Amino acid sequence: MQREQISVFDIFKIGIGPSSSHTLGPWRAAQQFVNILQDGGLLASVVQVKILLYGSLAKTGKGHGTDIAILLGLSGDDPVTFDVNQITPKINAISNDHQLNLDGKHQISFFKDDDLLFLFNESLPFHPNAVTFQAFLSTGKAVSETYYSIGGGFVVREGESASSKHEVDLPFPIEKANDLLHWCIKTGLKISDVVMENELAWRSEQETRNGVLNIFKVMNECFYRGCHTKGNLPGGLNVNRRAAALNKKLLGNNTYTDYPSWVKAIRESGNGFKYTLDWVSCFALAVNEENASFGRVVTAPTNGAAGVVPAVLQYYIVFCDGYDENKIIRFLLTASEIGSIFKKGATLSAAMGGCQAEIGVSSAMAAAALTECLGGTQRQVLMAAEIAMEHHLGLTCDPIGGLVQVPCIERNTMGAIKAITASQLALQSNPDNAKVSLDAVVKTMWQTALDMNSKYKETSDGGLAIQIPLSLPEC
Repeated sequence: MQREQISVFDIFKIGIGPSSSHTLGPWRAAQQFVNILQDGGLLASVVQVKILLYGSLAKTGKGHGTDIAILLGLSGDDPVTFDVNQITPKINAISNDHQLNLDGKHQISFFKDDDLLFLFNESLPFHPNAVTFQAFLSTGKAVSETYYSIGGGFVVREGESASSKHEVDLPFPIEKANDLLHWCIKTGLKISDVVMENELAWRSEQETRNGVLNIFKVMNECFYRGCHTKGNLPGGLNVNRRAAALNKKLLGNNTYTDYPSWVKAIRESGNGFKYTLDWVSCFALAVNEENASFGRVVTAPTNGAAGVVPAVLQYYIVFCDGYDENKIIRFLLTASEIGSIFKKGATLSAAMGGCQAEIGVSSAMAAAALTECLGGTQRQVLMAAEIAMEHHLGLTCDPIGGLVQVPCIERNTMGAIKAITASQLALQSNPDNAKVSLDAVVKTMWQTALDMNSKYKETSDGGLAIQIPLSLPEC
C-alpha cells in the first residue's frame, strides 16, 4: 500500500485568502491545467476555455473567491507572489474586456457568465470540491481535466492518487500518532526532531530552517498587518474588523515602530489572565480578518483556520518567552506533524468533515506545538492534540453568505484558547492515565465526518447560514 508522504511545507503553504480549499486549491488546479496545455504544445491553439464548478465549490464559490482564484491561476499568476492589491483591478479587466490571457502568453475571448459555470445542484463522487476545465482548440479537438480540492490547498487530478508525488526514503515513516510515538521512544528524539530528520530526505537542514522561518515571517506579517488595519470586510456582510481597535485599546499610550518593539510594548502594557486572553483573541482575529480580505496568509492547515496556530505561537513568543528562532522552528515542525496525521487518517476539508476538520485540526496542531515547546514529553504532546480535537468533534461548517467571516473568524479565537487550555491540561496530567488516544480521536473525527449531513459541510445549506436573513448575491 502506497503511503502519503507529507512535508512541513505541505501543511504550511503561503497563499491568498479566504479559503485553502475554495481559493488556493482551485488556483493551483488552474495552474496545473495551463501547464498541461503548455507542456503538450497546445496553449497557442486554445480558442475557448470553460470552467465547471461542482458541489461545495459551486455553492460557496463566490463567497470564497473561487472564480477569482481560477482566473488568476489561468492567467499564470502565483498565489505566493501575486500582489494582493492587484486582484480587483485584474479581475475587473478580465470581466470588462472579455479577454483572458492564458499563462500571460495567449489571449482568448472570455465571457465570465457563460464560460465559468456554478453547477449548484451537481456533485462528483470523489469529493465535494470539484472543478472541470475544458479547453477547445482551433483544430476542433478539446482537452478536459477534472481536479479535486481536498482541503488545505491539496489538489488531486482525476485519475491520480493524493500520494502520487515523488517518494523519498523517510527515516521515520509515520501514518498514525502511534508510529510517531514509536520512533520517539526508540530514538529518544523529540517530535520536532523526528520531523526535522524526515525533512532531510527532501532538502538540507538549513533549507528547511530557512523555509520554516519564512513561513513564520509571512504569519508574522499577516497578524501584524491585521492588528493595524481598520474598516469592513468585503463581501456584503459589512462585518467590522476588530483586531486593530482591540490592539489599540490594549496598548494604550505605549508606542512602537516594528514587530520587535510591538512585542515589547505588549509585554509592558499589562498582565493577568484577562489581558493575555484578549491578546490571544486579537492575534487570531487579525489573521482571519486578513484572510477574509484576500490577504496573504499561511494555511495552518487551512485558510479558514489560519489564525489558530499563529495566535498560539504569538502567545508563546510574547507571554512564554518563545522569541527565539530555534523555538519557533520547533513549534512549527511539531504542529505540522499533527496536521499531517489528521490529513492521513481523516481530512482537512470542511467540505468533507465540517469545521472540525479545520478549526479542530488547527487547535490540535497548536496544542501539541505549545506543549512540546513548554517542555512536555512526547506523550503529553500527543495528549494535548487529542484533548484539543476531542472538544471540537462534530463542529459544523456553516458560513453565512458563503463567506469565510461569520462564524469562521471568531472560531479561530475559540480554537486558539482551546489549544492553550489543552496544552495546560496535558502538561499537568499523566498520559498513562488517558482514556482516549490521538489515533482514536482521529478515527472518531473521520467517522463523525462520514455521518455528518452534507448541509453542514461548507455548503451554506444549514446551520447559521440559513438562520440569518441576508440580501446578498447568491453564492
